[in-house]
Amino acid sequence: MDDFEKDLPEVSVEETEVQEIKHPDYKSEIVAEVRSNLSPKLLREHIYDYHENDIADALPLLSREERSKLFGILDSETLSDILEYTEDIEHYFSELSVRKKVEILSHLETDTAIEYLRTLEKGERSILIDLMDDEVKREIALIGSFDEDEIGSRMTTNYIAITDVTMSVRQAMRELIDQASENDNISTIYVLDADRTFYGAISLKDLIITREGTELDSIVMTSFPYVYAYEQIGECIERIKDYSEDSIPVLDSANRLLGVLTSQTIVELTEEEMGDDYAKLAGLLAEEDLNEPIKKSMSKRLPWLLVLLVLGMLVSSVVGLFDKVVQGLTILVSFQSIVLGMSGNVGTQSLAVTIRVLMDESLTAKQKRQLVFKEVRVGLCNGVVLAVAACVLIGFYILLVRRSSLPVPHTPWMAFAISGCTGASLILSMMLSSLSGTCIPIVFKKIGVDPAVASGPLITTLNDLMAVVAYYGLAWIFLMGILKLA
Repeated sequence: MDDFEKDLPEVSVEETEVQEIKHPDYKSEIVAEVRSNLSPKLLREHIYDYHENDIADALPLLSREERSKLFGILDSETLSDILEYTEDIEHYFSELSVRKKVEILSHLETDTAIEYLRTLEKGERSILIDLMDDEVKREIALIGSFDEDEIGSRMTTNYIAITDVTMSVRQAMRELIDQASENDNISTIYVLDADRTFYGAISLKDLIITREGTELDSIVMTSFPYVYAYEQIGECIERIKDYSEDSIPVLDSANRLLGVLTSQTIVELTEEEMGDDYAKLAGLLAEEDLNEPIKKSMSKRLPWLLVLLVLGMLVSSVVGLFDKVVQGLTILVSFQSIVLGMSGNVGTQSLAVTIRVLMDESLTAKQKRQLVFKEVRVGLCNGVVLAVAACVLIGFYILLVRRSSLPVPHTPWMAFAISGCTGASLILSMMLSSLSGTCIPIVFKKIGVDPAVASGPLITTLNDLMAVVAYYGLAWIFLMGILKLA
């Protein structure tokens, strides 16, 4: 027990029998409600008691006719909230009439609506857009004008904005109430100049607890974080996460407010970026999903595999340079996989650590050098520990199991000479692997390439090359050159 725990007051907790916690099965309840003989009015009232996410989870359990019954009793705004939680929005939209689609699209978050519209044929997309209100059309045109990798493509125009910083808190509260009927993201109120230039932000809590007669300007946070609509998502997501705000304003090049990123969108962007990085570490060009066509999955995997095939041939050709070593000491082939495997594992570990550290855009050159030196030291120290273990284990393994593979006449020191060479190769290859796993992503970052592209398979293959040279090179120098074992 440390000093902190000793200083804590004693709390008596009555021991109770631990029981398994059972969570309500809302999905089954909703399905049962839909399949019941309740009147449309009663069914609607019952369904409104459930969260939209639970209703969305129940949709796959319903038949098309049952979903049609449910869609018919719910209003378009509620349906849009439900469909926001689904992962197969295109499937459910295909079961709706054109009129219902337009109504729901008008209530969906604009980025979700655009994502769906992009899946449609041009003719069907044009019909739906033509039937929408002018305001919705403008929002779709604005957000749709940004590339999918730009932050502007994920913003929403659902926010509260006040354009007069000289008004009182009472007037601002009145303005908030007026706009809240159309915009439900009210936790942060944005303050703009007359030309919509971003001035600052006010939290709803500060607005509520401040005296009514106080000037609004006195509680505006003018240093509130923001992003530009044309910024790449991958370049600013870490900066956005650092502030932990409920929403982040998105500005144009003239610092005018265009929209906001909600906390839900920020979470989604973070998950997507993590998924993309994970995919790149696995040698994929992008993340895949379960229902993706085989051809599309192949197109994501094949390019890297072709590159790795060429590199693999290079590794094989390097092994061929040491034919005399392999022919003279065939037992070395038995332990090649140990050196190559450990080298690849260490390189992938350093790569993962480096990519995570490089997400910090404020990282200095000195800190990068410290990272390189640290990873090399870690690789070296781990290599020494594993080398000692390998030297002992491989030495006894050769003596007890593979003694006949040693050059004639057999002597015990030969077994430990081979295991010692393997251990030395582990030290050298693991140190070099740590170096490459750290330096390669740093170099990629420097030249403007996503460091996650320095994927696990690429690092592993390059490390195989270094490990082969280290292993057979040391065997050629010490076992054959100095000790004359073959």
